[in-house]
Amino acid sequence: MIKFGPSGNCDSFYAEGYAHTEQAAAFVKNRGLDCFEYSFGRGVRMTEDKAISIGEAFASEGIEISAHAPYFINFANPDDEMAAKSYAYVLDSAKVCKLMGGRRVVFHPAAQGKAMRFEAVALTEERLKILREYIYLNGLQDMWFCPETMGKLAQIGTVEEIVQFCKIDPVFIPCVDFGHINAREQGSLKTVEDYKSRLEYMLAELGYEKMKHFHVHFSKIMYSAKGEVKHLTFGDQIYGPEFEPLAIALKDLKLEPYIVSESDGTQAEDAAEMKRIYRGIL
Repeated sequence: MIKFGPSGNCDSFYAEGYAHTEQAAAFVKNRGLDCFEYSFGRGVRMTEDKAISIGEAFASEGIEISAHAPYFINFANPDDEMAAKSYAYVLDSAKVCKLMGGRRVVFHPAAQGKAMRFEAVALTEERLKILREYIYLNGLQDMWFCPETMGKLAQIGTVEEIVQFCKIDPVFIPCVDFGHINAREQGSLKTVEDYKSRLEYMLAELGYEKMKHFHVHFSKIMYSAKGEVKHLTFGDQIYGPEFEPLAIALKDLKLEPYIVSESDGTQAEDAAEMKRIYRGIL
């Protein structure tokens, strides 16, 4: 079955007096959810003891955990020294995620910068091949590394680019952020067929086994001509995308991803709403 959960702790988590990530395990379970994504967005600064403590808390509640690597990863950076930092950000995130009992690490691939797009994509692909070697050297090949579709035109991460990266090795599976796709493509995701066309393309290119349990980020996102502006909540009535057409597409295609809500402050509530919608169409 599909697993639903929040990215990080929502506003209600703190409003109810909670403060520690270990407490998020029961908080998520009590809302009928299945998973939780820990963000290392500003850097990997967790001790081994803390990671183990978090892992024990989530294991005791039967809640799966994933990690988001630091936001400033850029595998298209022309500076090899800066690229080396990106390798470390992904590997450090994976090592801590593994200590927490997690198996999935999401990361932003790259920014185009001043390069031609094809040059930035090619450089990113070559760097991800190097990352693959580091993954195996560090004994992390039992984990999944999830390059994410990105929401700004200046970022590397179209559906086609992510598919290209995920063909490099079995350790790479896609993180499809449908809010990002919708923002990048100026509101393109409206119907079941809109979602199916993207998913069927990925299935054709990557195969069912690689796509069956792929990673999903979902939220409504405000956008401008340059793409993503900011994340919103399900209460927004202006921007999209809507979840129900995706739920139908996933059911029809027999896909069972790990769906993480990245709503602005209402992650747990909107994750629960997605689970309710999905169960309603079964």
